Amino acid sequence: MNQGEEIRQESDSLGAVDVPALALYGAQTVRAIENFPISGLTASPYLIRAIAAIKLAAAQANGTLGLLTVDQARAIRQAAQEVLDGRFHDQFPVDVFQAGAGVSFHMNANEVIANRANQILAPDAVTLGTYVPVHPNDHVNYGQSTNDVFPTAMRVSALLAIRDLQPVLTSLAEAFDGKAQEFDPILKSGRTHLQDATPIRMGQEFAAYARAIRSAASAISTAAEPLHELGLGGSAVGTGINTHPEYRALAIRNLARVTDLPLRPADDMRFAMQSCASVATLSGALRSLGLEIVRISNDLRLLASGPNTGLREIDLPPLQPGSSIMPGKVNPVLAELAAMIGFQVAGNDTAIALAVQAGQLELNVMMPTMTHNLLQSITILTNFLREFDHRCIRGITANADRCALYAASTVALATALNPYIGYRRAAEVAKQSVQTGRSIIEIVRSEKLLSEAQIATILDARAMTEPRAPEEKPTA
Repeated sequence: MNQGEEIRQESDSLGAVDVPALALYGAQTVRAIENFPISGLTASPYLIRAIAAIKLAAAQANGTLGLLTVDQARAIRQAAQEVLDGRFHDQFPVDVFQAGAGVSFHMNANEVIANRANQILAPDAVTLGTYVPVHPNDHVNYGQSTNDVFPTAMRVSALLAIRDLQPVLTSLAEAFDGKAQEFDPILKSGRTHLQDATPIRMGQEFAAYARAIRSAASAISTAAEPLHELGLGGSAVGTGINTHPEYRALAIRNLARVTDLPLRPADDMRFAMQSCASVATLSGALRSLGLEIVRISNDLRLLASGPNTGLREIDLPPLQPGSSIMPGKVNPVLAELAAMIGFQVAGNDTAIALAVQAGQLELNVMMPTMTHNLLQSITILTNFLREFDHRCIRGITANADRCALYAASTVALATALNPYIGYRRAAEVAKQSVQTGRSIIEIVRSEKLLSEAQIATILDARAMTEPRAPEEKPTA
């Protein structure tokens, strides 16, 4: 609390707590703020929206079943909908590194929604923190436990975030496809081990990048599928204690409608509470995407290296000056950032893996760090790849003349001679080219290894970029 800030006093099972007078949160949130001043990072908007959707769905189910009064259910639903719509997110100040299982964040949500519900029911008369007629535990949390709500929020928040990531991946793949078509006529030297290899079309390289993004997007969709299975209704240990027999199915059906996600009850509520393997699977798919992004960005930096002393087969859009001392220097800033994003996602995946295996008996209490790292990975990938697409990939240009020079100069053109003069003789031609600086075609012509017609056909660099059957071998 800030010095001089007006306060109100609330009591919980541990005693009295000073709370900012106008805060929608209450005593348990304040205790968490005081206990966990760790990172300064607070819950992702995706997680806040997910838990608000759960509270809305639960209130609707409990209202339908007559377990809340009509007014209580209506006010809780309205308050939760407001949070779902983006209001009051500043009232969720609990650090992402907090007590196990997410109890602090969960109670933060219960307090905010309870206080807001009471404001809705008595706009001019409510006293924040009195929790009448709506109480955080007795009403907002009716039939629920952190142990089934937080795992559900973790899964739903990830699905909401993935829903925003997928269109970005589709657009990025399309951007690479566009460059593949634009650059298809451009011949260049391939490179393996960073050494000359046989010719390739630049369009083929970029088409492969598009395929890599689509493959990663497909893997993410597949990995996210198990997260649609929820243990909401399992309550404390997955047995459904203190819940109505019809509550579980009704609440999840409501939650599916609110989020527009194909959610379903888990076949086994204990499994849904104990195991977070589905989170590890999704994180692994995100890690694979991150690694592909690192690889592709490394390629782009190499291809754009220079301008005078590097490959410079492509130019990346200039986005900002690149040096505080070297005038005119422009760095591949988004391609560099791509690698750093990939590194962060890989690191997050390691933290998630360690947290997932740390579950004990009926609960994995490490869910807050899982959730934070998972949502951070999705968020930074979404935000970065959107910029990478529009500020970098779509503005790439090719230096066709330089590429043509490399395509004609690669000693790996000798590979095409293998079916005609044999690997050993072709290797001698390649070695001679390196030693003398003469091109493969010049050496073949001077030594009369092929006829002019055969040279035109066999050593056609573009023809080497597609499969073809060998021509008739020359006579000895």
